[in-house]
Amino acid sequence: MRVPTLLRGLRKSGFGAAFRRLHRHVVVCGCEQHTRSLPESSQRPLRTCPSAALAVGGVGVAPTRSLRSAITLQDDFYDGRETPGIADIFENNRKWVKRMTEGDDKYFEKLAASHKPEYLWIGCSDARVPANEIMGLGPGEVFVHRNIANMVVNSDMNINAVLQYAVQYLNVKHIIVAGHYDCGGVKAAMEAKDLGLVENWLGGVRDVYRLHQHELDSIEDISLRYRRLVELNVVEQCLNIFQTGVVQRKRLRTFHDRAETGATFATPRVHAMVFDPSDGVLRKLKVNFKELIANYRHIYDIYDSQEWEGMKKDTKKGVVRPQ
Repeated sequence: MRVPTLLRGLRKSGFGAAFRRLHRHVVVCGCEQHTRSLPESSQRPLRTCPSAALAVGGVGVAPTRSLRSAITLQDDFYDGRETPGIADIFENNRKWVKRMTEGDDKYFEKLAASHKPEYLWIGCSDARVPANEIMGLGPGEVFVHRNIANMVVNSDMNINAVLQYAVQYLNVKHIIVAGHYDCGGVKAAMEAKDLGLVENWLGGVRDVYRLHQHELDSIEDISLRYRRLVELNVVEQCLNIFQTGVVQRKRLRTFHDRAETGATFATPRVHAMVFDPSDGVLRKLKVNFKELIANYRHIYDIYDSQEWEGMKKDTKKGVVRPQ
């Protein structure tokens, strides 16, 4: 069955609206020997081969699944009641709103009026590591980016966009890279097995192990080796932040403008931290970034002080100054 023919049938059966948004991403087998019927509310059967793969949004679905099982259509069973578990979320939200406005009925008006967080948190996606709660900060105080194993990958557009927005536009003063013990991503990277698609991401953690192989291999206790890799991964991701152009430019600018602004240090400052889910404590790692950066400055530095002074002179002449 051709896709246009399929869509015309779906429109008549009442499912057209759902599938019009997906038709560019759906591949249906043309095999006529297998038939799967839509719900009774549909007047026409949908023919598709269960042995053929269905792609929705570019993601392959198990070949043995029919179109109906691959794409959940709730119209045939939705009875107006909220899905269990989701109803709790809305109820909790109502309680939270009431709690936040009990002492200040203008709380959300103030929250909506300004977005000036002082911190950028780069942490793991692990559900046990909520940034605001760990630091005791409220909404609007932390700009948050999370991914598996708190990685800062220079080819990842997501983290690069977050860094640029946080540093250049929000003017955050501190960037926190926070790992956590019992990190599934780091643990998986220590195992000698194919992890599938996620391997492309966790290969960065394996690289951290390679860089510190001598130290890590000397730790006989596997659990302690694992914890140390968590820490070393955080340090390496901090170094990756120092390598970025947006951070180097902002630090040079704030350093050279310190006499005018009264700042006591270049910003943003980068901090390496590790959270322990077993006791709830957030710890700062003892890292001398000044010393570490000095070892690699000739490799990663994009600007130098003389070049920046030249940029300042150009600014006075009307040349746009880098942000």
